[in-house]
Amino acid sequence: MKKALLLLLLPLLLTGCSTNADTGSKQADNQETTTNKNSNIDKSKSDSTENVTAEEMSNWTYKSGDKAVKVLNNDQPTTIQANDFAQAHIDYGGLDNLNRTKTATAYLTRNNLGKSNTRTEQTWRPTGWHNEPKIVNGTRVIPQNRGHLIAYTMTFNLNKSGQTQQGQLGSIDNPYNLFTQTEFSNQKTMTETEQMVRNELAQNKKVIYQVTPIFRGNELMARGVWVQALSTDGSFKFNRYLWNVQNNIVFDYATGRSTVDTTFTVPGVANNYQNKHYNNRHKNYRHYKKYRHYYH
Repeated sequence: MKKALLLLLLPLLLTGCSTNADTGSKQADNQETTTNKNSNIDKSKSDSTENVTAEEMSNWTYKSGDKAVKVLNNDQPTTIQANDFAQAHIDYGGLDNLNRTKTATAYLTRNNLGKSNTRTEQTWRPTGWHNEPKIVNGTRVIPQNRGHLIAYTMTFNLNKSGQTQQGQLGSIDNPYNLFTQTEFSNQKTMTETEQMVRNELAQNKKVIYQVTPIFRGNELMARGVWVQALSTDGSFKFNRYLWNVQNNIVFDYATGRSTVDTTFTVPGVANNYQNKHYNNRHKNYRHYKKYRHYYH
């Protein structure tokens, strides 16, 4: 009797084991999929990314197919500290002897978030700027943007000197806040970085955000941009290097001019710009893509 009962239950037991195995396999697949969403961010630990300096970064060279973002010092900022501040402001580094913009450090609050539909025309030409459309695989591409060090949409109620002045629109055409950036770097990797900061500001956190364009020698176009952020409560932080590169386009960083090379590839980055968490908390902010040539 016991043997007959065991024979009846055996198929059920085997089915249950198979179901559990399938479930475990699906969970593993889901975890792998989640990991792969960020596969274009280089999080590998290396001595070369710990306490690295801007001068050392300037010697880095992007290789076709490399990841577009490099995490530095395990995402721990190295040149900013979580010190509280009484009033929002931006410390602009100004321009160097070649007219290239330098480091900008912003001390931001929710009051600095604003709409992007108030943009005015940009006339400043940052070093290395050449508005040269290219045809890549039959598609017209504008490989360069005027990139903001501190995003336009995070500079409201601050004047051109970076000091608090209620009612001021964002920093749109400030020479101290503009550099020549690739369309990909500006609209993909930089946008994701800025969105993380906006999310924290929308939660009424204070954030110190520092951006440094990385030039090699006397080159006029930055090879990358070093971005660091830290909330004053220490709960939010990152430290990353964004390569200033464009898929199928090779730049002469000495001049900023470019040529089409379909063998030169830059992996895409998942762009979560329309972040529900941010939009739900700060509905006054909107981004309008019609201003294609000067983002953020």
